[in-house]
Amino acid sequence: MIQIFITGGTFDKSYNHLSGDLFFEKTHIPEMLKRSKSRLNVEVKTLMMIDSLEMTESDINKIIKECKDSKSKRIVITHGTDTMVNTACKIAKKINDKTIVLTGAMIPYAFGSSSDGFFNLGSALSFVQTLERGIYIAMNGQYFNYNNVIKDKEKGYFKSL
Repeated sequence: MIQIFITGGTFDKSYNHLSGDLFFEKTHIPEMLKRSKSRLNVEVKTLMMIDSLEMTESDINKIIKECKDSKSKRIVITHGTDTMVNTACKIAKKINDKTIVLTGAMIPYAFGSSSDGFFNLGSALSFVQTLERGIYIAMNGQYFNYNNVIKDKEKGYFKSL
């Protein structure tokens, strides 16, 4: 079984067509799994729905606790891209007996085919099944070790250090 923990981030933002604002309403993960005809045995749990720039130490500790308490040895965490690497580093200090893959999106899933969320989720689910124990970031069709990746804000993708 693969545990999916949802924390929010651009991945799950919705768009108000009248005001142009992005906001959190509900997670899109169940819809994405259904649309992709996923046959994986997954359990989805929403931990929070926040922008990663608003994530506190308490929020990160909650993520770590949920990962530790999960019976699954394979975990995917949807997370905002701005602080994803920071959270991955903190998880790595506390957990070393599971395969944990953090992923997110630069463009909200609600934006349809222009979003990278669908692709990143599929990649993360594939990587979590095949990688050895450790903490990883899955973005742009690649996986990175948590301590060897940065978000290139100018180019709009993740890359190795």
